[in-house]
Amino acid sequence: MQRDSTSLFDLMRVSDHQNIFICNDKEVGLKAIVAIHDTTLGPAIGGVRMLPYATEAEAIEDALRLSKAITYKASLAGLNLGGGSAIIIGNNRTEKSEVLMRRFGRFINGLNGNFIASIDVGTTQKDLEYIHAETDYVAGLPTSLNGSGDTTVFAAKGVYYGIKAAIKELYGDDNLAGRKIAVQGVGSVGEHLVSLLRAENARVYVSDMTEERKMKIAAKYKAEPITYSTSFELDADVYAPCALGGTVNPDTVPRMRCKIIAGSANNQLLEEEKTVELLKENNILYTPDFLINAGALISCFSELEGYGADRTDHLIRYIYTATRHVIQKSKEENISTHQAAKELAEKRIQDMKKLK
Repeated sequence: MQRDSTSLFDLMRVSDHQNIFICNDKEVGLKAIVAIHDTTLGPAIGGVRMLPYATEAEAIEDALRLSKAITYKASLAGLNLGGGSAIIIGNNRTEKSEVLMRRFGRFINGLNGNFIASIDVGTTQKDLEYIHAETDYVAGLPTSLNGSGDTTVFAAKGVYYGIKAAIKELYGDDNLAGRKIAVQGVGSVGEHLVSLLRAENARVYVSDMTEERKMKIAAKYKAEPITYSTSFELDADVYAPCALGGTVNPDTVPRMRCKIIAGSANNQLLEEEKTVELLKENNILYTPDFLINAGALISCFSELEGYGADRTDHLIRYIYTATRHVIQKSKEENISTHQAAKELAEKRIQDMKKLK
């Protein structure tokens, strides 16, 4: 890693992180990082992301960024969980194995409950089963192991309620019938979102990096296929980025013709300060990703608490109310919705610190 210990501490200090744990097991080929941002509200939870990062520094920065977002996400959703993230450096198609994931499970177990692992890019429920063989600090397990099952269903529901809350703000009611919504990225979360939107007779436009996937989803749900790279330019009520982050940036915002941005992709804003200002200039209502894509996290929390489906659904529906609160605060204080969401998340954390 091309960083000295001082620069690593500086990185943590800037983002107020509590811990970084590193595992390097040459025998099984495991290079893993766990970042814990804040545990004021409860133990840190985060996805296990397995990707072939170019450098260790890049992996650490990703872990720090993701874990902080989880802190905000849990706080805004009213959950008693903190923010964490796990990174395994490697190709998830060619380097992943049972022994690798089980060794990672032992690493997690050694953190004594300070971190709870769930699914992220490059990992599956089967991987969680391997991790679970070595530790109980796992959430998002299949229903056959008394878990909450496929978390992407819950993630899509959260985005759906966020969209409805934003539509309510602009149009006075949250009926989606006839509303034009462009869903960029129709993987598991994107497909579930399309299903929910079409069930309410929204006009849905779909795009995906894989042409075959796009056409399949378009035909299945009677949606309209559009070009992935320019899907944000569609004259629509809502642009819903559900694939890669960073699609809302100084280059794309001036070309956007949507009225609302509300999707499941993490870290949608690139060059945050400049982009937020451009969104304001272009009169586009942005619903922060860490506000509305908390559905998967909520389902994991319900699993840990032993809640049933009704309680989980109630908690996810709260995303609608939380989104309305953020929009209201933004208007009253003349600040961006992004800033309003961060301030509300930080306030709950500071309030809870008073109890401790």
